[in-house]
Amino acid sequence: MNNIPSVDLADFLSDEPSRKQKFVDEIGKAYEEIGFVALKNHFLSDELVKNLYKEVKSFFALPVDTKEKYEIEGLGGQRGYTSFGKEHAKGKKEGDLKEFWHFGQEPDPNANLIEEYPENVIVDELSDFNEVGMETYRMLEKTGIYVLRALAIYIGLDEHYFDHWASNGNSILRPIHYPPITEEPKGAVRAGAHGDINLITLLMGASTGGLQVQRKDGEWIDAIPQEDELVINVGDMLERHTNNKLRSTIHRVINPPKEQWGKPRYSIPFFMHPRSDMKLNCLKECITDDNPKQYDDITAGEFLHQRLVEIGLIKK
Repeated sequence: MNNIPSVDLADFLSDEPSRKQKFVDEIGKAYEEIGFVALKNHFLSDELVKNLYKEVKSFFALPVDTKEKYEIEGLGGQRGYTSFGKEHAKGKKEGDLKEFWHFGQEPDPNANLIEEYPENVIVDELSDFNEVGMETYRMLEKTGIYVLRALAIYIGLDEHYFDHWASNGNSILRPIHYPPITEEPKGAVRAGAHGDINLITLLMGASTGGLQVQRKDGEWIDAIPQEDELVINVGDMLERHTNNKLRSTIHRVINPPKEQWGKPRYSIPFFMHPRSDMKLNCLKECITDDNPKQYDDITAGEFLHQRLVEIGLIKK
């Protein structure tokens, strides 16, 4: 396998049971083997994508002191702006060569959450930035819920098992700007090798190159979707919950060849998190004699806090 498998969400949304099952089998097999797929026929329109990139590029082009007024202390980077080099991969000291923004959940009034999410940060200089960002958030959340429904079927759960936990969950939309590289990086890359924390990640912008995925044999392969496809991968929470049945695969964003250092890169991942009180205990459907329980019981909120400390966004 030298590229990630491609799947079509239209199969799952079809009225034909065989097409729906085809999608379930394809995505389940891919997530057991490499943990990544490219997905077509998601809910993002071309116009919304175009508008989002326009707003994101406009924000990152603002003066540094303007952007920094949106860097809110005490939130662990969960909303607003995070400046260049602040985040690093788990176990690394070098900061990644990126700056980013976080849009977060705006829950339904009747969500009955046990926690209160921070308010989103409003950018005064760009009148459409927050509206376009949150419309994208909703469409990616909708796409993610259908992917989770397919995985629930594959695991042997009720199709809607994840609906409650993922709807109004603590998900994050993160527009990232990797600026042009102006000098030889000292051990740093655009994003160091890491696994994602959450249930699944839906990524826009991987078609611009740089994303690599580590196969089971340790080899790195380029993840190159078609321009209209999202890259969707399993995160550590889902790997843990499925007792390693579905794989959270290590991936990275490498620096481009030197002749391309002058080009910026933009990518926009949607990190799909559940509500913090979701139990990530290993599912009984995924525990067998050959694969006994691998993890201690923990909630999603407890696991997230541990990881934010490990990657430097929350100080001990």
